[in-house]
Amino acid sequence: MNIPDIYRKRYIPDEIIHLKDDEIIFIDENKIVTKWNVLHPRNDFAKGYSCYFIKEGYKISKFMDNNDKLVYYYCDIIDTIYEPSDNKYIFCDLLADVIIYPDGKVKVVDIEEIADALEKGLINCEMAKKALRNLGKLLEIVYSNKAIELVKDYFGGL
Repeated sequence: MNIPDIYRKRYIPDEIIHLKDDEIIFIDENKIVTKWNVLHPRNDFAKGYSCYFIKEGYKISKFMDNNDKLVYYYCDIIDTIYEPSDNKYIFCDLLADVIIYPDGKVKVVDIEEIADALEKGLINCEMAKKALRNLGKLLEIVYSNKAIELVKDYFGGL
């Protein structure tokens, strides 16, 4: 398989970014795993790994600092578009996110952005329903302590 290009589409703010520097370290029809550095320098984290669960509609990322220490796992709700003619994936961020801290604390964030995006016409009702359903599926996995298990083999045991 030729290595596809990957893009991140966000609705808030409205942007599409070609993740040209992300290294794809695993790919099949269900998952894409990448290794990356931050696009812009930050104080809280510097690099990480992301596992896109294409059919399930979420991405689990491991955020690390410059010393390879875990900062947290960050889970995005996504919708995936594959354009075979251009061999590219567009991962659309469906706004709601889940953070899993090293101590096991879980925080759900940005749910209100789904309502904001609906009000502004940035997403439609079907996309909002998909986001909430995928968030529900992901939270079941997170609360049963299985989220990290899903990605540990891909993230090299880090």
